[in-house]
Amino acid sequence: MSPSAKTFTTKQGQYLAFIHLYTKLHRRPPAEADIREYFRVSPPSVHQMVLTLERVGLIKRQQRTARSIEVLVDPKCLPELI
Repeated sequence: MSPSAKTFTTKQGQYLAFIHLYTKLHRRPPAEADIREYFRVSPPSVHQMVLTLERVGLIKRQQRTARSIEVLVDPKCLPELI
């Protein structure tokens, strides 16, 4: 199944939409701190979501490289960011 065809939860969709939009606006992926500030959640919550998104194949990251999140879902499939 391609990443674009995979389903994701509403919450995961919001994280994916944020990562995509942030990357588009800033020309680099967000740090986990940027995600934490936007969603107003704890650092462990953000980290766990990033790990989950990577595990299910919705994003990929380069290990030991900051700001290396890449969304693998077609942007047309992402929800509107709330």
